Amino acid sequence: MTTENPDSAASDSTSGSTPVPTFDDFGIDDRVRAAIDEVGYETPSPIQAATIPPLMNGRDVVGLAQTGTGKTAAFAIPVLSNLDTSARKPQALILAPTRELALQVSEAFARYASKMPEVKVLPIYGGQSYGVQLAGLRRGAQVIVGTPGRVIDHLDKGTLDLSQLEFLVLDEADEMLTMGFAEDVERILADTPDRKQVALFSATMPASIGRLARKYLNDPQEVTVKAKTGTAQNITQKYLQVSHHRKLDALTRILEVEQFDGMILFVRTKSATEELAEKLRSRGLSAQAINGDMVQAQRERTINQLKDGSLDILVATDVAARGLDVDRISHVVNYDIPHDVESYVHRIGRTGRAGRSGIALLFVSPRERHLLRSIERHTRQQLEEMDLPSVDDVNAQRVVKFADSITANLGSDHLDMFRGLVENYARENDVTMADIAAALALESRDGAFLMAPDPPASQRRDRPEREQRDRAPRGGGGQFATYRIAVGRKHKVSPGAIVGAIANEGGLTRGDFGNISIRDDFSLVELPNDLDAATLNLLKHTRIGKTPIDIRVDMGAPRGRGGQKYNKRDGYNKRSPRVAGRGRG
Repeated sequence: MTTENPDSAASDSTSGSTPVPTFDDFGIDDRVRAAIDEVGYETPSPIQAATIPPLMNGRDVVGLAQTGTGKTAAFAIPVLSNLDTSARKPQALILAPTRELALQVSEAFARYASKMPEVKVLPIYGGQSYGVQLAGLRRGAQVIVGTPGRVIDHLDKGTLDLSQLEFLVLDEADEMLTMGFAEDVERILADTPDRKQVALFSATMPASIGRLARKYLNDPQEVTVKAKTGTAQNITQKYLQVSHHRKLDALTRILEVEQFDGMILFVRTKSATEELAEKLRSRGLSAQAINGDMVQAQRERTINQLKDGSLDILVATDVAARGLDVDRISHVVNYDIPHDVESYVHRIGRTGRAGRSGIALLFVSPRERHLLRSIERHTRQQLEEMDLPSVDDVNAQRVVKFADSITANLGSDHLDMFRGLVENYARENDVTMADIAAALALESRDGAFLMAPDPPASQRRDRPEREQRDRAPRGGGGQFATYRIAVGRKHKVSPGAIVGAIANEGGLTRGDFGNISIRDDFSLVELPNDLDAATLNLLKHTRIGKTPIDIRVDMGAPRGRGGQKYNKRDGYNKRSPRVAGRGRG
């Protein structure tokens, strides 16, 4: 099966009749060419097409491209094509900001050098035993992939000799500087020969990167690939509107109903990774956390478990998941919504690998709707709203899994022994086989098998009143009309009471409400603009407390009250300070 070049989906393609370059046009080593054929790359990605030719010709390069654009091959192919494979000394050094990225780059080099058995690639990074790295250096690795701190450790110990270095690559340079490696990077650059060839790759071009390039690169060719704000077509993107304190319940329901292979859950903080992973394990799910506080051996063990299928769910932060490449990831869940679009694109790029399809889910609280709109605007793709699996959905899936477990156990080698025990019990106690089976099932599931029905919306006490005030979507975007009801502050009405009364009588759902603005003797409620006459007639006779709400479409302030008019942007305005501005309810 042919594997798509990782960047082909993110290419900033140009229109017209310009011929598309191929790897044969670059003059790369035949053995490297054979290896990338075996990997399955057919055509170069934009960053590869733009940087491989100058690197093959010995020029320094500054490449502006984000993660996932295929830039590892962009520098690995020229480096391997120009190595002196007979020399057992470090000829190429690739600096990466994190251990995960160093390992990923090292593995990529190994794939592209699979037809060059004399080439040794050695990753060196903090958290791994020095013994392994020292042994690799003694064997004479030509390509070193390392994190700045551990590279400096080896330089200080005299175990890494860069005096014969020919190539230096700074991968994710902006990330390295952001993480505080600026002095380390400059120290390493200062310890390398002046005649080396340098390639610097960065997602952005802050002033610090510009200074670094001017100081250490020789007349570099600058290449820019437009930032990838679009997302791969083979990833289905959905969002679920859910309040913060109901996320875990929502996630648990999704995990019970959704069929998935491997999954990554993204959260914002290190502590949240451990907390969420522990809660999922307590629900019987196979979940582990990965964050920057873990020792490297444990991190590698966890990732390997995810790869081999002994672990199903990884709870991670953005930094911890950088460079993570596991084909079996079928789902990515943004448990905490990212605050920037690039992070969202990077996160969901962990699924849909190697031509497979993937699913990306995004949890959005009412206050985070603006972040959802920003993601949709910049990715130029509208996310599909998903419904929270109902209690009936979850229970139906539990019944199916229960039946599947029976079917699976019927093929067990131990079935005959247990059948004899059960038959003896049935004879001695005059109990039916069905009753025994039910009792054993009850014991194995601790009595909690089916979920209890959700309480009616009007009886729920788990949503704080402030969240009711911010019920989304705000503004409506033309989907809502403003209705006036005859209850307000003097009636001691709350947003929850308004929602409960209207939802119960009118058969509406949580997503049918926009803003609620409570005034002194009336309130304004945004409801769908296509409410039918029958629903409105039902609502007219609805009471909150003892007061009929007398719902009607709001037509603005009546004559004689200063002509204030309610509108979607400004609310009531003009003369009366009592009702000026859009109420937040």
